[in-house]
Amino acid sequence: MESRTQRRAASTRLAILQAAETLLTEGGLDAVTPEAVATRADVAVQTLYNRVGGRSALLIAVAERALEENREYMDAAYASDGDVETKLRCVAAAYARFAKERPHQFRILVEPPNEPEALARIAALIRQQNAKLAALISRGIDEGWVHADLHPEHASTALWAMMNGVISLMWRPDSLRLDVDHIDDLLGTAISLLTGGIKRRGD
Repeated sequence: MESRTQRRAASTRLAILQAAETLLTEGGLDAVTPEAVATRADVAVQTLYNRVGGRSALLIAVAERALEENREYMDAAYASDGDVETKLRCVAAAYARFAKERPHQFRILVEPPNEPEALARIAALIRQQNAKLAALISRGIDEGWVHADLHPEHASTALWAMMNGVISLMWRPDSLRLDVDHIDDLLGTAISLLTGGIKRRGD
């Protein structure tokens, strides 16, 4: 059973991480500094170092929370009912929804901080999720819905990268940028092209 001191420490750590996420949402990775987070969380900088660590540890902790959020979106999609095409569309839609609803958390996964531990953990999650996508594509091959000559691992990596490319239009700095309210149609087109592209045609 946790002591009062342990509960207080956990509560302080959570407040620090929530403050870091708020700063990430407001100003991106550059805004997440120990001093700014401590001010936002209304704690001393030394308390932040004691409960979380320096900037590297802060970014890793924020990335880990983003990983967990992403996993919740994706696990629900993979657990959904339906045939291979339906599930593929559901998975792609869930990935896009996470990007739209949690854009800064999504971006920290696509463009992770240059911290070895964060890079390793994010890469591990991406491999895990892409392995699930590869398994779904492999099932599609077995059922005759997906091109038999496709390599599931290569196809899953390509689909993941192509979705990232479309979604990245949300943060382009030029006139090609699409805001979150106007990207749905393009995402729908992309999902149709991606699922249609791997679909086996009639002989």
